[in-house]
Amino acid sequence: MKLQRFLSIPVFSVFLLMGLIYYSTLFIIIQNWIGLRSSAGTLNAVIFTFMASLCLFSFFACVLTDPGHVPASYVPDVEGNNQSDQQSQSNASYYDSQLKQCDKCCMYKPPRAHHCRICRRCVLRMDHHCLWINNCVGYWNYKAFFILVLYATVASIYCTEWDFVGRMPLKIFYIVFGVKMAALGATLGTLLGWHMYLIAHNMTTIEYYEGIRAAWLARQSGQNYRHPFDISVYGNITLVSLYLSHYITHFSSVASSNLNMQSLYAFTLLKY
Repeated sequence: MKLQRFLSIPVFSVFLLMGLIYYSTLFIIIQNWIGLRSSAGTLNAVIFTFMASLCLFSFFACVLTDPGHVPASYVPDVEGNNQSDQQSQSNASYYDSQLKQCDKCCMYKPPRAHHCRICRRCVLRMDHHCLWINNCVGYWNYKAFFILVLYATVASIYCTEWDFVGRMPLKIFYIVFGVKMAALGATLGTLLGWHMYLIAHNMTTIEYYEGIRAAWLARQSGQNYRHPFDISVYGNITLVSLYLSHYITHFSSVASSNLNMQSLYAFTLLKY
């Protein structure tokens, strides 16, 4: 059951951290800085509450959204296409990847799917298994994960922009809190930058490390390696905001005809 994913110490720790940051920012820092009842204090409280709400909503989406699994009925169909020789050669690697089987699941896995040893199943376009959401980051919830990191980074930076006023104990609290939020913002900012790089090249974390080995093998044979799903920076970035709606529309039509999964994953390849 999806709600069981919340029964995890890391997930509970994230909720606790969010609550502590929210309480400290509003009822200690803003209250003692300019006062919550002032117009400036109310404005800052509303802005930060809005950012915190976005973080919380994105976090729920990451935890509760299934990252995408491979249906048991999936069987690759690579026969009977009417493509030209050039098109067939360009898609040769796609058909080869469709014929791969998962040693753990003992079933075929489509392109860009990987087996998660924690979830014990193959995940579509798996990026990694995230301990803090007790879930894999994959095809369905990658956008929510990226937005969560973006909102959390902005909120952490926002928490560091205060004047240190008041009594000495309060000033010490401001300094300690500011240093911790700056460290959190730097950590999240690094993660955000990493996934911006991945999005620009239309690859996952797993594919990045696989690409390092593939590039080394290509150099050994005197060839150049290019990530097969990299279409262009603009096209890759556009896909992040578009693939989910296209996938849902197409999945609905395929489900109604009861799972010709080959057409579904061929569509996925085109979108990537």
